[in-house]
Amino acid sequence: QVQLVESGGGLVQAGGSLNLSCAASGTSVNFNAMAWYRQPPGKQRDVVATITDPDNPNYADSVNGRFTISRHNAKNTIYLQMSSLNPYDTAVSWCTVGLLRGMTYLPSDYWGQGTPVTVSS
Repeated sequence: QVQLVESGGGLVQAGGSLNLSCAASGTSVNFNAMAWYRQPPGKQRDVVATITDPDNPNYADSVNGRFTISRHNAKNTIYLQMSSLNPYDTAVSWCTVGLLRGMTYLPSDYWGQGTPVTVSS
């Protein structure tokens, strides 16, 4: 089993920055490929960024250049640095483990509680 704990969300003004963290733990699990997802109000949950070990970050077009994903392997922790936020970034964010097949990320069924990000105008 896998345990995932997201943190760092909150309220921020448009143009501001916010940093998210995800602590992962478990046994018999491969943590090589992890990802951040988000779900805006009324929309489906979609991938934001992925990262492998060794580092191989990939980003959705909507956040590329504004968000940075990173990891601390010893702690099975990933981070998401967000800047130049706009109201369209308002969403609940989750992390997960999974598989990266080329440019397609296949998430597992493991999710944490999520952390909400709200960006005001």
